Amino acid sequence: MLLLLLGIIFLHLAALVLLFVSTIVSVWTTGESTTSDLWTNCSTASGCNPASTGEWIQSVQAVMILSIIFSCLSLFLFFCQLFTLQKGGRFFLTGTFQILASLFVMSGAIIYTVMSPEWVPEGNSFGYSYILAWVAFPLALISGLIYVILRKRE
Repeated sequence: MLLLLLGIIFLHLAALVLLFVSTIVSVWTTGESTTSDLWTNCSTASGCNPASTGEWIQSVQAVMILSIIFSCLSLFLFFCQLFTLQKGGRFFLTGTFQILASLFVMSGAIIYTVMSPEWVPEGNSFGYSYILAWVAFPLALISGLIYVILRKRE
């Protein structure tokens, strides 16, 4: 049982770290002389400028921050429920918050995928932060589903 709990916590922390890195690091798109993310557009010629104020980039920013908040709350709730939940109880609240976090990161990545062609220069491609956001989605979803299925044992 201890090994299972450690595996679940490791999976959750891996998803949480990926969410933090993908939201903070400035490589959602990259080109020969430019990088852009949710917050700034940087180029070797003109330096860094704030990201556009379009509604779509603000919605991506919002759902990525919500995914981090919900994932942190889910981890906190897991530890609270681990010590307060009765024997045989399920971690529904924890699982729900983690599944919502995964849906938020998926929504942010989809919005960025659809809307970035009108914002990102032609020669740029998606960077590793964007890929990390997509990797965080299934990890958070699997973690949430495990929480829903998991029963507390003594």
